[in-house]
Amino acid sequence: MAHPIPLRRRLTRQVKDTLKDLRGPLAYRQTAYGQEAEDLLLMRMLDPKRVGFYVEVGSHHPIRFSNTYNFYRRGWRGLCIDPVPGLVRRFARWRPRDIALELGIAESAGSLTFHLFNEPALNTFSPELAAERDGRNNWAIVERRTVPVQPLAAVLAQHLPADVQAIDFMSIDVEGMDLQVLRSNDWTRYRPRIVVTECLDSRMSNWPTDPVVQFMAQQQYFPVAKAIHSVFFQRDSDALGG
Repeated sequence: MAHPIPLRRRLTRQVKDTLKDLRGPLAYRQTAYGQEAEDLLLMRMLDPKRVGFYVEVGSHHPIRFSNTYNFYRRGWRGLCIDPVPGLVRRFARWRPRDIALELGIAESAGSLTFHLFNEPALNTFSPELAAERDGRNNWAIVERRTVPVQPLAAVLAQHLPADVQAIDFMSIDVEGMDLQVLRSNDWTRYRPRIVVTECLDSRMSNWPTDPVVQFMAQQQYFPVAKAIHSVFFQRDSDALGG
């Protein structure tokens, strides 16, 4: 036997539907800030209405190309890391709940040469990738500077807030150095539910031999989705929601 829907609930739904009709296509728009809409895929995998915690290595900018800004707008907070000059200042202005760190991530503590481009999204520690991109598509290296680097595990141990029980997702986009960042984590201690990382050759046919995919499989993470260059890994003990 069907139960009648209360009048107030019916009226509320009708008003919402009417407002959507008045707004037209704008009512159904979804805003993505990630370069390949990674944030929309992450919201499909996770519950954005629940307040959670993220770690972003290769934050680049608080808003532009950000895989985490959509979550920040919904009340989330996180740890955002990138050696790009001015990162801490920009995050303090636009995302004050986040912890922003102006440093690089590597397998060993020390310092590395950071290649800065006229397109900041291309900044990289990889000398090979920097040389390959320099002069292509009007891209150019504008500066090289030595910056401090630390393993990800050490950074998390020092800067992860005491009240954070778990990392919901980790986003890594460091232009050719993603595997080194992954290797620098302590996967027995820090195990996000979802890890999204850049694989410059992310063709699914190459996954069986891809070093990033192989490494993540050793940590009991397996690919569940992909964008153009980004691959999403799920912790083996979890099942994605419908």
